Amino acid sequence: MPEASEIVEVEGHIIDSLILPKVLDVILSSGADYRLLDVEIGKTNVDASRARIEVTAADADALASLLDELQIHGANRMVRSDAELAACDRDGVLPAGFYSSTNLPTSVRIGGRWVEVEFPEMDCALVLREDGRLRALPMHRVRIGDRVVVGTEGIRVAAPSRPRGHNPFEFMASEVSSEKPKGLLVAAVADRIRTAKASGHKILAVCGPAVIHTGAGPHLADLVRNGWIDLLFAGNGFAAHDLESNVMGTSLGVSITEGSPAEGGHANHLRVINEIRRYGSIAAAVDAGYIDGGVMFECVKRGVSFVLGGSVRDDGPLPDVYRDVVEAADAMRYLLPGVGVALMLASTLHAIATGNLLPAWVETFCVDINQAVVTKLADRGSHQALGVVTDVGLFLSGLVDHLVG
Repeated sequence: MPEASEIVEVEGHIIDSLILPKVLDVILSSGADYRLLDVEIGKTNVDASRARIEVTAADADALASLLDELQIHGANRMVRSDAELAACDRDGVLPAGFYSSTNLPTSVRIGGRWVEVEFPEMDCALVLREDGRLRALPMHRVRIGDRVVVGTEGIRVAAPSRPRGHNPFEFMASEVSSEKPKGLLVAAVADRIRTAKASGHKILAVCGPAVIHTGAGPHLADLVRNGWIDLLFAGNGFAAHDLESNVMGTSLGVSITEGSPAEGGHANHLRVINEIRRYGSIAAAVDAGYIDGGVMFECVKRGVSFVLGGSVRDDGPLPDVYRDVVEAADAMRYLLPGVGVALMLASTLHAIATGNLLPAWVETFCVDINQAVVTKLADRGSHQALGVVTDVGLFLSGLVDHLVG
């Protein structure tokens, strides 16, 4: 069969961010070949670099598949035709051949001009509104008549990048390792939080129950109380054990202060959940004085929005928990615009779920004692995620020292 070839272009900080080597590696790994037609390297830290690459694959189908994969890394086709649009004929069902989006900055050529996607999100469709705005929507939110981008023509994706020059995160670009200077990392994350807040951006905390189990709840509560956390995502378990630790002094039946199991403590969280259900909501329990401390208490008192997403294993659940996971994801989407820094704290599933919703420009730090956990976000397409392998309690304690004093 005849070979098929096409020219792609990649632009940005493609050298120091190792984007160009990654693109070339993807080409060779697929069994295809390449020829560098032109490479222009930026001379300063602010100058972009560009490369045009001729990609040759065994046939047209193999080439099309490869071009789709390369676009995830910011390598775009040189063709400058308009994108194709197709209308949905059923609610919640996309047209065949719809373009599946990434969380990277994306533009679509429509009517001879490039239109930017307002809030890029991975694994969505790109829908053109009547007012000319372009939005990334999950399939369950499309409606009959919505015009959806199909195919890959007329789509341009910006290459992901890392900060240039000497910075505290240079050594984090390597494979995640526990052998990293934790004090330097905590100080650097604190600095990024200060910068984001000064720029008017929100700080998001995504929390797993281990935040409470490790005794780090009071540190996180300090950050909320002092205005360093603007938004919180978690599951039923995190909130239940935060409330349990406040009322009973235990987390999953284990004393927070002594670290020993309390007699009959296995039922403590159930009793607290039951009482919260009696009040009708966490806020009502706070107003009544039943809850007088902890992370959820501080969220209520400071008006910090939170989304608690449920799962099949939840006890209770608490009345504030979204039992429908699709509704939970939509509630998270609604609150994410404006987030500048996301802290994934000892959470796997909620961290991945949130990472799927975040644009690549949101600085994301995944903190967990398990080295495998902190690599999962990047493995699943969240290119901006940086891993910090450490105990979440020590991390939050250090963050409080830097931000609260």
